[in-house]
Amino acid sequence: MSIRCTVESAFFIAWSCLEQSGELGPPDESANVLLDAIEGQLKTGERRQLMLANRAIDAYRAHAALRRSSWNREARFG
Repeated sequence: MSIRCTVESAFFIAWSCLEQSGELGPPDESANVLLDAIEGQLKTGERRQLMLANRAIDAYRAHAALRRSSWNREARFG
């Protein structure tokens, strides 16, 4: 399987999971976070679609948590 197909499949798996769980945020930002996570893993040699997708989901959730905590700080100290 080509790298392109691997990336597309991993992205689709991650996107679908986050969308179904209601966690997906703004489309452009969400896509960038997922693709950055997948790209970073590819650079280390990872090629397994499910591993790429699961780690991208984890990266997205960590990003979303940081975003939420910064919003909470802004709301408190606004």
